[in-house]
Amino acid sequence: MDGINITLRLERPEDCRAVEELTREAFWETSGICNEHLLVNRIRRIPAFIPELDYVAEAGDRLVGHIIYTRSRIEDDAGKTYEVLTFGPLSVHPGYQNRGIGKALMLHTFEKARRLGYRAVVIFGHPDYYPRVGFRRAAEFGITTADGKNFDPFMALPLYEGTLDGIHGRFFYDPVYDSIDEKDVLEFENGFPPKKKFDPVPIDVLLDRLEADARNAIAGLGLSYLDELKSRSEREISSIPGIDRKTVDIVRGTMLAYGYRWGKERRR
Repeated sequence: MDGINITLRLERPEDCRAVEELTREAFWETSGICNEHLLVNRIRRIPAFIPELDYVAEAGDRLVGHIIYTRSRIEDDAGKTYEVLTFGPLSVHPGYQNRGIGKALMLHTFEKARRLGYRAVVIFGHPDYYPRVGFRRAAEFGITTADGKNFDPFMALPLYEGTLDGIHGRFFYDPVYDSIDEKDVLEFENGFPPKKKFDPVPIDVLLDRLEADARNAIAGLGLSYLDELKSRSEREISSIPGIDRKTVDIVRGTMLAYGYRWGKERRR
């Protein structure tokens, strides 16, 4: 795996603190408040948590990756429910990112989930990254969010061929994902070493590189910071009037210059 030996294994009780520290590092550099480490802490204590799919990645004696799952459901118009899975946070230490660790954790746990009898995984995630392991837009399966909406970061993966055939409806995840506020995070942070607040990169660094039509199109998205583009797929950006291939390449290059991978993977 890109020159490093990785071991995947179930998380142990003694790993909990190290996993939270890893998650904190992995998500620290975002324009919002990093709350994913507290989310992991809370997920472990809810009935929807699935310990059999709670895996870490080790490089030597160091934890470098982690994935955690919960049970969720799809509910059709008649009120019938279908159990599915949700994972997240999926964390990889910044020093080990882009080396296949996240993909390895997903593929390994997908196979475990199949053996446990689960039918599908539904997530909210990077719209150009997760399709690389088989995710498709949830809209293609007739699945919407709980409030009936759809967008590119909302995706589904059947664990077996056809396991989502004929299943249409709204997706519901555990309330734990909406349970964290800023006060909770600040209180939880008191238990960790102080860390310098991340200063997000303003969207202006991209806007300044664009011609007028493209600049107006991107500005019309209402984004404040560059990293917010991670939730917008290349397909979505390309479909905006005023955006051409040159603009898409500029967006990709600018994101990469600031450490963000964006857009569809290019074959060489």
